Amino acid sequence: MNCKSAGCQCQKIEKPVYHIIKKLRKNGFSAYVAGGAVRDMVLKKRPNDFDIVTNASLDTIASLFSDQKIKKAGRTFPICIINGIEVSPSRAGSSSGKFCESDLSKRDFTINAMAFDPVKNRIVDPFNGKSDLHAKIIRFTGNPESRIQEDPVRMIRACRFAAMLGGYISPDSLEAILSCSDLVDNAVAKERIGHEIFKAMALDKPSLFFTALKKTGLLSKILPCLDRCCNLDGGPFHGESVFEHCLLVGDAISAKYPVLRLAGFLHDIGKFDAAVIKENKAGKPYVSFPGHEKHTEPIVRDLTKLRFSAKDIAYISSVVKSHMHPLKRDTTPKAVRRLLAMLDRRKISYADFMRMRIADNKGNLLKKPYALSSIRIRLLKLFAEINASSPLNERQLNITGYDVIEILKLKPGPEIGRIKQVLFEKIVDDPEMNNYKDLKKLCLTLKTG
Repeated sequence: MNCKSAGCQCQKIEKPVYHIIKKLRKNGFSAYVAGGAVRDMVLKKRPNDFDIVTNASLDTIASLFSDQKIKKAGRTFPICIINGIEVSPSRAGSSSGKFCESDLSKRDFTINAMAFDPVKNRIVDPFNGKSDLHAKIIRFTGNPESRIQEDPVRMIRACRFAAMLGGYISPDSLEAILSCSDLVDNAVAKERIGHEIFKAMALDKPSLFFTALKKTGLLSKILPCLDRCCNLDGGPFHGESVFEHCLLVGDAISAKYPVLRLAGFLHDIGKFDAAVIKENKAGKPYVSFPGHEKHTEPIVRDLTKLRFSAKDIAYISSVVKSHMHPLKRDTTPKAVRRLLAMLDRRKISYADFMRMRIADNKGNLLKKPYALSSIRIRLLKLFAEINASSPLNERQLNITGYDVIEILKLKPGPEIGRIKQVLFEKIVDDPEMNNYKDLKKLCLTLKTG
């Protein structure tokens, strides 16, 4: 790379990318870095990956780099992957001249419709993407409805990019999304929507993604379980609506835990189904949500429709069901053991349970966030029982199903499992009884009882 000047964009181009572009040009073709890498460079971020666009055909690219590790991929837009770097034939054809500008005109947003020439060290920006990027405006490239018709998922991507920049969707693009929002119902592979939601979990404030979905009319089509909570009063113990609370809680969970974070955004949606009106002592009505954590069916329904994995759906549902379980300064050791047993049964770590509790508290505008000392007290209670090796499930009993069969002279069957469950409940109350001698006595007590 020849340019050494301060702030030179080509210094951000990795050598393998630069060499691919040089070889294509040496053989009479045009080639540029395009798309997201250029957007990141303008934002002064190091790109995670680089895409190259060229007017060489797919077969020509494969022939020129036959001595490299290369494979072809993609159906809608076929590409070559050379040593892990995507090289795409132009979407606008292979003619010379303005091929780069023509290719960029087919891309989704102006901020992604820029290209970079590392040889001449210049940015190609026919749609003022750089200006929109600095102004934090998301604008479809060219005709908004045409871009949406080509791929309706772009409407959801618009919301994600607006959240990423902390900006907004341009008025003409917003109008186009509102008029085309029904395309999400049938013209989109649902797993692609789920993929966009997971990408949003990596943002600094995914709440901006959900508010953008609400503004565009897409939230009711993607996550109706959350959308219906938008105007639901949070009740006398909250200073925010249920929707606002869910957004605050999700933002308060680290991006390191994307599935848990999504659970945070959905954790209180059951309040819509559980809501009842009560009266206080003064006869003033207020809304209450008894047992709201049990109403996970809408979450399961929405995430199943979006083709989330069964594992992720089960985990999110379990986190929601568990988030109201008490853990306080005065919680007894026996209650802590029951909590740990419940978490083990639902395959939730104590750490994720605590992360959810801390975020839930932080998302309540009428409460102060947990002090570090309060978190420490709760963790010490958990650690005390974990370190004591208290059994968390029937498998950790010091008696087997075969032992139960022998002691009680029973035949194998479901009854053995039920007996072990009863034994486990006894051991939770008194872990010191988790030895063969005491468990055998308990079995005999059950028989005589």
